[in-house]
Amino acid sequence: MSDLDRIDLAIIRELQNNGRVTVTDLASRVGLSKTPCQIRMRRLEEQGYITGYSAMVNQTKLGQSHIAFAQVTLNDTSSKALAAFNDAVKQISTVEQCHMMAANFDYLLKIRTRNMAEYRHVLGEQISNLPHVLQTSTFVVMENVKDRGL
Repeated sequence: MSDLDRIDLAIIRELQNNGRVTVTDLASRVGLSKTPCQIRMRRLEEQGYITGYSAMVNQTKLGQSHIAFAQVTLNDTSSKALAAFNDAVKQISTVEQCHMMAANFDYLLKIRTRNMAEYRHVLGEQISNLPHVLQTSTFVVMENVKDRGL
């Protein structure tokens, strides 16, 4: 991150807040003209600081209001076992996030479903059958107070 200056960071921050902002408006907000702003955006994309653009979606309106976090403990944490788990968990569409943890468990998954019945199915039929899963523990979200990407 040492090659980023305050303007690069401002561009990233503005795009996080509104990925649909025009380049002209973005340039104005960060104190540049349009062309230098476009050049910086392209560089930030090429260097992997900006990895893509997406829409923030109201999941409740789409019927996906049930959120649960599952702690997953593996029976094997060798590199081969971790790679097998990582590859397999990426195939489960209801898993929004998967984080390897430095804790008394190995992974923390954020899972979004329509309801508890669907979650129970996902847990029992998909997550529990992932490679090397020893045990899981679930925490159900009662209220989503703040949810913002990076």
